[in-house]
Amino acid sequence: MNLHHKEMGSGKPLVILHGLFGMSDNFISIASELGKEYRVFIVDQRNHGRSGHSPVFSYEAMSDDLLEFLDAHDLDKAHLLGHSMGGKTVMQFAFDYPERIDRLIVADISPAERTGNDQHQYLIDIMLGLDLSKYTSRVEVANTLEDKVPSYRLRQFLLKNLYWKDRSSLGWRLNLEVIRDNLHEVFRAIRPSGSYDKPTLFLRGEKSDYIREKDEALIQKMFPKAVFETIQDGTHWLHADNPEGFIEAVRRFLKG
Repeated sequence: MNLHHKEMGSGKPLVILHGLFGMSDNFISIASELGKEYRVFIVDQRNHGRSGHSPVFSYEAMSDDLLEFLDAHDLDKAHLLGHSMGGKTVMQFAFDYPERIDRLIVADISPAERTGNDQHQYLIDIMLGLDLSKYTSRVEVANTLEDKVPSYRLRQFLLKNLYWKDRSSLGWRLNLEVIRDNLHEVFRAIRPSGSYDKPTLFLRGEKSDYIREKDEALIQKMFPKAVFETIQDGTHWLHADNPEGFIEAVRRFLKG
């Protein structure tokens, strides 16, 4: 699948993948800073952003998308950084195509199965339940969401996916129906083939529970050279909560 992306900077290649409901723009300020030292690609994964839609939505498919992306840009090897769902994509890629990775960074996600995705289902149902043909502005949609999604930050995150399909009709960039039908795939465990024995950094937010202490033994088994670092004041959106700390941790690791 041809993935939409933005590229900036020069140097060794670094590919960054966003999480569920996200898009490449979520990392544009991070990429801009890291672009001072690296050739950075921020990529929309399938069924997200401006990339293509497909009824197939699994980590194996997204891993193959990443391989196709590297091949299309003549990247024999690259540093990979993935947040949340993107983190699981790069973990799957590490087992599928380890020879194509230089250094691997996983941001605030574990390879273990994660249960309790009711909130994500709720958000999908809300977005699908909006008849966008009745709205004449983005502000109207935002006002409707205010009662349903109390968190301003979360509303703004979702609204980044709202766009004008033409001069008079709004739409969601997300392939919501396919994501809804495959939500179990997003939260399932990564299925390893052996172990990945190259340097790997697991970043976690200080205020996040997406990488739990009980996951560490599994991570060390799957990624024997894994190291952990906590981003101070970070929630699950650790790159947005503390961008300076996030960038510094990434730089330190990539420099070895």
